[in-house]
Amino acid sequence: MSSDDNPTAAAAAAPTTTPSSVKIYAGADPFGSHLKDALVAHLRSLPNIDVVDLGTDKYYSIAAQIGRHVSSSSSSPLIETRGLVACGTGAGVSIFANKFPRVYAATCLSVADAVNARSINSCNVLSLSGLSTPPSAAVEILGAWLSTPFKSPCPASSGAPWPDDLDAFLGAAPAEMAAIPEPIGADSNCAICCLRKGMDFEPVGIMPGGEMRIVRESPTSAYVRFKAGSVEPAHHHTFGHDLAVIKGKKKVWNLSKKESYELTDGDFLFTPAGDVHRVKYFEDTEFFIRWDGRWDIFLDEDLDAANLAVTKELGDGY
Repeated sequence: MSSDDNPTAAAAAAPTTTPSSVKIYAGADPFGSHLKDALVAHLRSLPNIDVVDLGTDKYYSIAAQIGRHVSSSSSSPLIETRGLVACGTGAGVSIFANKFPRVYAATCLSVADAVNARSINSCNVLSLSGLSTPPSAAVEILGAWLSTPFKSPCPASSGAPWPDDLDAFLGAAPAEMAAIPEPIGADSNCAICCLRKGMDFEPVGIMPGGEMRIVRESPTSAYVRFKAGSVEPAHHHTFGHDLAVIKGKKKVWNLSKKESYELTDGDFLFTPAGDVHRVKYFEDTEFFIRWDGRWDIFLDEDLDAANLAVTKELGDGY
């Protein structure tokens, strides 16, 4: 019989090195609260462990709280931050804790699961099932999870040290794991910005410096970008269009209405159908545009005339 089938053998195979100090954030939903309470009491009887009991809440809410704490905490060789969560199956809390960077939650239903999760995955949030795991078994699972170092022999390695190639792989994994998800900037929650990532653009032939990607046809929407210094000659469309600047700086002259607008990050402008307008870009600029109907454009001046008009109004410095 392998140690996978024998929790006692797996526990015996687990190293007994415990971090010098561990801070554990604990929580559960109503189906796992009795298990969490028993384990919190057990942890408080152990030396060098600081337990923060966050109580009971909906499984996704409590898991998010714990995931956020573990994600934002900086572990060190002297103190390590981990999480303990329980729900009915152990799956739901694991899913939502894992939504946070540098959180590696695993649902463990046996000692062997806990030893494997620590050895292979550097699991820092233990997820348990309140419906299928009694407190006595959970204490054993918790003990194995606390005492098993990353890369140690485990049931998955048949209790033997990892071969050199797998040891090297595991050694390189933490840095790569920590980089997922990659930071994508302050605008990462914007649906339009997420849509734009990886997008292929087509040049706007009649307007040098401009590129566009139509993302929907009739009614039409597009993501557009222009390089700093570019000018859109006076032109009009058969449709009115809504425009939202994602980033950059531009000036729009509505020649039909004899009005002008300076637009920057987050600004919105509606231009009615048929209105003749000219545009100057002061910075690399990206914007989202939507209109009714299909794309068309009619030039009312050439590029040389547009540049002369812009220079006349703004001066040579622009």
